[in-house]
Amino acid sequence: MDQPLGRRDFLRNAALAGSALTLVSAETADAAPDVPWHQRVRRVGQLNMTEHDVVDMNVEEWANYWAAAKVDAVLVSVTGILAFYPSKVPFHKPGKFLGNRDFFGECCAAAKKRGIRVVARMSPDLQWREALDAHPEWFERDVEGRPHRHTEDPRLFRTCIFGNYFTDFMPAVMREVNSLYDVDGLYTNAWPPLGHPPVCYCDNCRRLAKAGTPDYWDAYNQRILYLWKLYSGIAKEKRPENVFYGNLGDNVRCTPNLKLLGDACEWFNCDNQGRGGDDTPMWGCALQGRVCNAVMKGRTSTNVTGGWSTGAVRWRNAAKSPAEETIWFDQTVASGMVIWYSFIGGETGMGEDRRWQAPAREYFNWLARHDRHFRNKRTIANLGVVIGQRTHLFYKPPGAFSTQQYMDGLYYALLEGRFLFDFVHEDDLGAENLKKYSALLLPNTALLSDQQCAQLRAYVASGGSLLATFETSMYNERNQRRADFGLADVFGISKAGEVQGTLGNAYYARIEKQHDILNGFANTNWLPGAEYRVPVRPVENPVLTVVPGYVAYPPELSYPPTPRTDEPAVVIRERGQSRLVYFPGDIERTMWHSGHTDLSRLIQNSIRWVLHADMPVTIAGKGVIEAFAWETEPGFAVHVLNYTNPNLHRGWVREIYPIGEQKVTMKLPAGKRIARVELLRAGKVIPFQIRNDAVEFTIPSVADYEVAAIH
Repeated sequence: MDQPLGRRDFLRNAALAGSALTLVSAETADAAPDVPWHQRVRRVGQLNMTEHDVVDMNVEEWANYWAAAKVDAVLVSVTGILAFYPSKVPFHKPGKFLGNRDFFGECCAAAKKRGIRVVARMSPDLQWREALDAHPEWFERDVEGRPHRHTEDPRLFRTCIFGNYFTDFMPAVMREVNSLYDVDGLYTNAWPPLGHPPVCYCDNCRRLAKAGTPDYWDAYNQRILYLWKLYSGIAKEKRPENVFYGNLGDNVRCTPNLKLLGDACEWFNCDNQGRGGDDTPMWGCALQGRVCNAVMKGRTSTNVTGGWSTGAVRWRNAAKSPAEETIWFDQTVASGMVIWYSFIGGETGMGEDRRWQAPAREYFNWLARHDRHFRNKRTIANLGVVIGQRTHLFYKPPGAFSTQQYMDGLYYALLEGRFLFDFVHEDDLGAENLKKYSALLLPNTALLSDQQCAQLRAYVASGGSLLATFETSMYNERNQRRADFGLADVFGISKAGEVQGTLGNAYYARIEKQHDILNGFANTNWLPGAEYRVPVRPVENPVLTVVPGYVAYPPELSYPPTPRTDEPAVVIRERGQSRLVYFPGDIERTMWHSGHTDLSRLIQNSIRWVLHADMPVTIAGKGVIEAFAWETEPGFAVHVLNYTNPNLHRGWVREIYPIGEQKVTMKLPAGKRIARVELLRAGKVIPFQIRNDAVEFTIPSVADYEVAAIH
């Protein structure tokens, strides 16, 4: 990557941007005239405006910065909570400093002058007391009928998505903006809701099923879809190529049905601005990118990276660690998303803390130079991980654990094993979508419908392989428990009792015979089991059997009263070309919770076995990495993210710790010729060789991230 610019260089270039960079950013977005502009967007910027910005923000400086960063589009605040323009919509309250100024209009015109697309940013989630008094039906209520106040500013009240605020007020604001300004799109911040569907007891919501149930979720999804299509239609009243999109994210725990909404939306934005708490691992952004790829099939997905101090403790007006921010940028583009960079205004408009400006500008300029290598056609992966969205929303795991831990544990094992993999949504298990995958993994995908089980059964019959854990398929899509596994016939298993927990020691797995899933284990008769398991009936010639848990203290009594059973700790089958592995224990979650290396090795070995060792790309070397491989417009690209860092699991990255040689082997399609392998971050061409229909090359080192462009 180029050397970072000093502050003097940055200010000089920003001052020139109004003339030298006019219309440059629009080149990329409009490179293919037969494709809507929003499907070619590569860089997005946003200064999240405060009501005080109208006092002293220099609009020309703001626009020059984004032009210098070569963004294709900017978000400009409209809002809905506070109007940034002289609105005539009742209850669209102007900010107290607005006066007669048309702040939105000035920003819109300045961006357009520089060839930057403008998306009008709106916030439909909160309103003031005046609106509550006039339209009580617009607002959420608690069980006593009291309006829900905003937790941080009690002057504001939460609007209800089932009320006519969303069908009357918001469309009025949208149409007003369309009529007054040359906007290219509409965006709703804080809608759809993040975190969990709202719990409301207004008159509309009292007529719905109980919040938190599958029946409520059905109604919630239909309302989200209805409003999304309504707003999309309003956006296109301006111009057919205009776009509407909402605020999504939360990776596998997204509140609307990802498949349903993914089929309807043109732009999937993820409000995933950074590590948000104490338990977000470094790969949190890449995981979100895999979700987007599963549901959007190559259509535009953006990830908002906050330049501000995200985390368990927030400082909205202070910049975060540049290394942490850069890792989030890296994961965004490696996973196939587009960077949307965001900061918040302040007393001086562009902020008292200006450290947010240079890193993004530098990164965006590097991206612009290599834009074509980030235009992806498809992933090169033959391993799929099923997203059990209903499981994450409705399943109650034993113990005080989050369902996210099932995915986190499997994800970590996949990274340690250096596997290429895609996510596959549970509602997208048709034969056409699954035919590229040699194997599918189901990390405790407890809720599966009869139809989904039938689709997986057909996948196995066609030669596909499966690995599943714990209570996979034990519940139907309505969260109703089955008498036995929905996939019992596929795996050759049958439930023999209720879920068993841990008594001091968790259970052990006794090695009964050798198998490929036990590669690397020596000098032991036992392996760790898991914290919880579903007892299953005995099978013929088991590889591992259960040694039930027993007390860990006092040590005098810490030995197994029952040292041998015929209860399987894993069930392994081969059916034609299909390989099947079922673990009765929640070994992926236990691995995440305990960090035990034996469990990770066992998972990795099992994945390699179901894959028949057939991986399209292998990367050999030291370090913790995540890899993506794409077919691109000019050829192929292999992305290597370096997670070898003491802050892998917690806290911000302070410093980058480079790793050494990474030897890459990628299988090539028949007849494909390679002329060049170029490292985009290092900025150099490297040697390669073709052997056995594969291209082989060595990346000398990786700092935070490297992209090998193969063409």
